[in-house]
Amino acid sequence: MKNHKQNLLKKIKKGDALIGVIGLGYVGLPLALIYAENKFKVLGFDVDEKKTQKINRGECYISHLDSKRISRVVKAKKLMATSDFSRLNEPDIIIICVPTPLNAQRDPDMHYIINTAEQIKKRLRKGQLVVLESTTYPGTTEELMKGILEETGLVCGRDFYLAFSPEREDPGNKKYSTDNIPKVIGGFDKASGDLAQAVYDKVINRTIRVSSARTAEAVKLTENIFRAVNIALVNELKVIYERMNIDIWEVLDAASTKPFGFMRFNPGPGWGGHCIPLDPFYLSWKARECGMETKFIELAGEINRRMPQYVIDKLQQALNAHGKSVKGSNVMVIGLAYKKDINDDRESPAYKIMASLIELGANVTYHDPFVPVIKLTRQWPDAPALKSQTLTAKTIAAKDAILIITDHTDVDYKRIAKHAKLIVDTRGVYRQPLPNVVKA
Repeated sequence: MKNHKQNLLKKIKKGDALIGVIGLGYVGLPLALIYAENKFKVLGFDVDEKKTQKINRGECYISHLDSKRISRVVKAKKLMATSDFSRLNEPDIIIICVPTPLNAQRDPDMHYIINTAEQIKKRLRKGQLVVLESTTYPGTTEELMKGILEETGLVCGRDFYLAFSPEREDPGNKKYSTDNIPKVIGGFDKASGDLAQAVYDKVINRTIRVSSARTAEAVKLTENIFRAVNIALVNELKVIYERMNIDIWEVLDAASTKPFGFMRFNPGPGWGGHCIPLDPFYLSWKARECGMETKFIELAGEINRRMPQYVIDKLQQALNAHGKSVKGSNVMVIGLAYKKDINDDRESPAYKIMASLIELGANVTYHDPFVPVIKLTRQWPDAPALKSQTLTAKTIAAKDAILIITDHTDVDYKRIAKHAKLIVDTRGVYRQPLPNVVKA
């Protein structure tokens, strides 16, 4: 055991360890990139051959990453990608960054993790370290991953090593990136934790060691539950204050001046992305196994899931005030991505809102500089083939309503305000009252 651990530690410290990253999306690709930029050789794995081919050509498919960074490390032969999972015996460290969605019953869908563990099991060799980064319920690493990998006859903590380190990516955040976001690490045992901390210490400014993989899994869920509950709170306050003729944005601006005891969260048209709408329910599911209820989490989910309908109701009321019904109205949605200045549209409330408006008979178009063509998603599998429209004075004026769902920075909001008949603003873009703006 000591020989395996010491040999891998030496490789890590020298920068000779081959890093394998499974899942080259919004979490895996930035992580692979940061290791490659720190002179490690990185072998990325993804089932999508289009992604692996793009990387091997030095191209990037994630909008907030600089494609020149990819090109440099590929040319330097520090990063390559493959869809050939038979090569999983090659890396010394395997880091798993695969999706963890919910199924139709809002229970954890673990098939990506299970399939990945099965692929690793076929090639697992002595001395490898496996680290799971995918958000999941407490116990996944120790119960599910370890069980599958030990079907090889190899023993965790002796022949191979296993840890959990939750991803903390915030796409589009210019202040925080992979290397300067503190990294939480929990090993199955001390040896596994030591190795995982050593490999992350090579590229991350600060690592935080916790007592177990189970604790690290709970850390990630706690972070996202905190956000989900507070987003639900401000969304509920928005609805209440609107009835009282109070502007939630003015309230939040003023409350944010308090230097202690207040953390700002902004309301919106609903929740989106790969974390907040999904991760809290991993704990709800696990809690039910323990005979416990997660009332705060369930309530937050209920409030946040209601927000798209609230936006539609506000749009209907605003159109009625202009002598229009939703049926037959020309509505342009601004922003399909779930947050500003990125091209990630997973779980975006825009899709639910657009689908509902089309069902109500509206003629729906959209503008999003980051999503040029609408994507078929799990939320909207029969979406029409729409393309982002150019924002000209003519196209804006031709719409009965402009509905702002995502407040991308580079959208010309002054032009919209000048030419639009009606604007329904869900993001607080227009802070000063304007006659054609309704806040939702």
